[in-house]
Amino acid sequence: MRLTVLGCAGSFPGPESACSAYLVEAEGFRLLVDFGTGSLSALQRYAGLMAVDAILLTHLHCDHILDAVSFVVVRRYAPGAPLPPIPMYAPAGAPDRLAAAYSPDQSPLDDVYTFYGLQPGTFPIGPFTVTVDRVNHPVETYGVRLAQGDAVIAYSADTGPCDPLVRLAQGADLFLCEASYLDDEPHPSDLHLTGREAGEAATKAGVGRLLLTHLVTAWGSEALTYEAASDAFAGAVEIVRPGARYEL
Repeated sequence: MRLTVLGCAGSFPGPESACSAYLVEAEGFRLLVDFGTGSLSALQRYAGLMAVDAILLTHLHCDHILDAVSFVVVRRYAPGAPLPPIPMYAPAGAPDRLAAAYSPDQSPLDDVYTFYGLQPGTFPIGPFTVTVDRVNHPVETYGVRLAQGDAVIAYSADTGPCDPLVRLAQGADLFLCEASYLDDEPHPSDLHLTGREAGEAATKAGVGRLLLTHLVTAWGSEALTYEAASDAFAGAVEIVRPGARYEL
């Protein structure tokens, strides 16, 4: 199983990264987890325009979905189009949300995506055994656990501290976890994690490696976030970068 970071900026594109998008591959199957602002460019740079077999959207905030709207043009109008619909696993409001963003007439996107509504539980996508559960964010949001053979990747999506996050990450080889806020700066509760909270979740879950993502560099600090996470988690900690690849 291979994870490629396409975008990792929190809340809006940063000077060096698109918003959240992560390509997970196994046995020739390519699952794109989130499709945030600017990540279609990164998909072409690090994988390929057509390098997607299925998409999972953790929630419907713009920084996690908007390039799924731009991708409609690729699937409808590229040479050889229209191309077959791609499976999309997302919260129940995704068809209307994406259609409204694409066109004022809100024409259905069923020719581009075959929509499957997410619910807490376990199900297959290609070679992956996928487990999702609701996490602590103002809108319907799902943390994700991907297993293939003995390899496990867990992804926090956007969340404040919560028990489902720790359950999803339990024993994961890689824990891709958001760390948007600094402990010493005022911030809303039940919205995002700090580096310390990400490290504490990683410790409780007993993960192999903690990969910090969704940092808001405009008003955050990579150094302080890394230090806080490392103080709370004794294992390997890394702040992810666009184009970074992790093999399991």
